[in-house]
Amino acid sequence: MHIQSLVTPRIEAGQYELLNIIDQAVKTLEPNSVLAITSKIVSLCEGSVVPMAGTDKTELMRRMSEQFVADEHSKWGVHFTITNGMLIPTAGIDESNAGDVYVLWPRDAQETANQVRQHLTRRFGHGNAGVVITDSTVRPMRRGVSGIALAYSGFKPLKNYVQSPDLFGRPFKVSQADIVGGLAGAAVLAMGEGAESTPLAVISDLTMVQFVDRNPLPEELRELTITLEDDIFAPFLTKVRWQPGGQSQ
Repeated sequence: MHIQSLVTPRIEAGQYELLNIIDQAVKTLEPNSVLAITSKIVSLCEGSVVPMAGTDKTELMRRMSEQFVADEHSKWGVHFTITNGMLIPTAGIDESNAGDVYVLWPRDAQETANQVRQHLTRRFGHGNAGVVITDSTVRPMRRGVSGIALAYSGFKPLKNYVQSPDLFGRPFKVSQADIVGGLAGAAVLAMGEGAESTPLAVISDLTMVQFVDRNPLPEELRELTITLEDDIFAPFLTKVRWQPGGQSQ
């Protein structure tokens, strides 16, 4: 695997078009490569921001989440939420590297990933181009942030090892490799968290990735998610006093 992070201008809300930023930064894209894009620049380009002045961040977080846990349950005053089917602090709302606005998650990260993939295939003339839209978050009992995927397109997101033999011939029962999550984690590490101004990265030499010349199928998207009750961490997640957020159904 090879990762090249790409420098862009400092992106502020409403001042750039995402595809223009990509065209300026990505000069070539070899077949069987993935373009990683930080969700923040997607949100800034589409205007998914809220001014800090006059905004109650707690109310904003509750409105943007599907479920939340009130901050009084956190030593650090953090709301934990389920947003877009993912466990994430503060509904993914960010205020770093953005001026005086709260940056929300993209309105439809999956649709953006699909559109960018289609743009790349037209521009570079080959179908084996992937896209992953990333963010970063913390993980239980580990210090520091790491990358996660909000959306992807153009490749298979999982590698299924079920019924494949291990080194001693015993079949795997449940193991699947999170391809899209691994790519997001590697890209976020390369792009950085501070003032690097590298919100794009091209990931190449991907022998473990199966590319497909299409958007993800609905069943593939569903396969990536799991209910609280079926999650391996259900003993913890189902004991939380979740409250319905503004995006609850």
